[in-house]
Amino acid sequence: MKQPDKTLQFLGATGTVTGSRYLIEAGGKRILVDCGMFQGYKTLRERNRQGFAVPPDTIDTVLLTHAHLDHSGYLPALVRDGFRGNILASLGTAELCSLILPDSAHLLEEEAAHAKKHKYSKHEHPKPIYTAEDADRALTQFRTVKFDENITVSDGITATFSHAGHILGASQLHIDIHGTSIHFTGDLGRQDDALMNPPAPYEGSDVLVAESTYGDRSHPEIDGEAELAGPLRRVLDRGGVVVIPAFAVGRTQSLLLHISRLMKSGAIPHVPVYVNSPMAMNASGMYRSHQEEHRIANDEFDLMYEFATMVSSVEESIALNERREPMIIISASGMMTGGRVLHHVKAFGTSPKNAILLSGYQAGGTRGSLLASGAETLRIFGEDVPIRAEVIQLDSLSSHADADQMLDWMRTAPKPPRITYITHGEPLSSDRLRFRVQDELKWNVKVPRDGQTVDLDR
Repeated sequence: MKQPDKTLQFLGATGTVTGSRYLIEAGGKRILVDCGMFQGYKTLRERNRQGFAVPPDTIDTVLLTHAHLDHSGYLPALVRDGFRGNILASLGTAELCSLILPDSAHLLEEEAAHAKKHKYSKHEHPKPIYTAEDADRALTQFRTVKFDENITVSDGITATFSHAGHILGASQLHIDIHGTSIHFTGDLGRQDDALMNPPAPYEGSDVLVAESTYGDRSHPEIDGEAELAGPLRRVLDRGGVVVIPAFAVGRTQSLLLHISRLMKSGAIPHVPVYVNSPMAMNASGMYRSHQEEHRIANDEFDLMYEFATMVSSVEESIALNERREPMIIISASGMMTGGRVLHHVKAFGTSPKNAILLSGYQAGGTRGSLLASGAETLRIFGEDVPIRAEVIQLDSLSSHADADQMLDWMRTAPKPPRITYITHGEPLSSDRLRFRVQDELKWNVKVPRDGQTVDLDR
């Protein structure tokens, strides 16, 4: 039986919103779209320690949609294990990765050292998934591309990066492979996002690979400020501390925008606002320098930071946990998988006067997901911490398109793709979006299996 000339293999983001990895093989070349870390359930996280599906030194090029760890976070390990090709990304993505990848490595090294010191790892000498040296080496292989320019990847293979919204630098990818076109949504932003510009319309392709993070739901019609105002006012009025786990890139900037507007209007009390994430501080400067990608004029962008105090040192971070007056602490990570926010949850999560506000999607198996489902204790640094604080989950602040917005975006295509693959979602979300695409658009659509290889010409 003749082998197909062009194939796509799904190596991650199937049955989960994390571990985005797609391998294209054509004309003797291997092109990897995204190289993300798996997050959430232990069975998923363990995949980060397994060898890559193909030898990394046989991959020619990586095309990166954006900087979030579930899309970029495995790159240092890929480079360490032999990948020597270029990593092509937008300028904004490359800049953010220069923050995110070293920070990820630092946290992994810190976590391994902490586990060894306190003996809560099953390994006598726990090791990080990769090191800061691996992250620095990976950054040397980045090459930046401009939006909407046709880039030659290799003979007969071209790629175009277009705006996806979502976060700074986020891209959709349109790849032409010897006459067959395949389009990846990446993480698609919202038309009505308060911070980011909307995603570029879908101009059609033979094959579409679409995310489904919110494929089974619609965002509430209430705007982010209105939804945020009530809980913040309630907790601060009773003298409580609000801890907000937030992604340093994207979500922190959105939260600061809304909180500054609420304080300026008097909708919430003027209390100290602390951003405890050095990476968020640096990322915010990058957002300011790329005003063309978002809706906020520089004068309002600067105003956002007049209401906030940036926390840089570990000593300052520790000192926050001793304070008891009303305040808002925004700290990474957004799904509480690690980082400084865990220390704040330990310090303030045990009092019913305080609140933990979940401002974004919580992947299954993360501490954030456990809290959202009503968990009364969280395992933090090997210790079971009782959670008595009020837990608030907001839905309006998501930077992902919901199911209705995904369908509206698909409708902009001049004609249907030959086939659509639904990925990057929990099983219910992916299957629900599959059903709606099939039922409402009458498109040929499937949810691929993990590891499945498909013929791009069929």
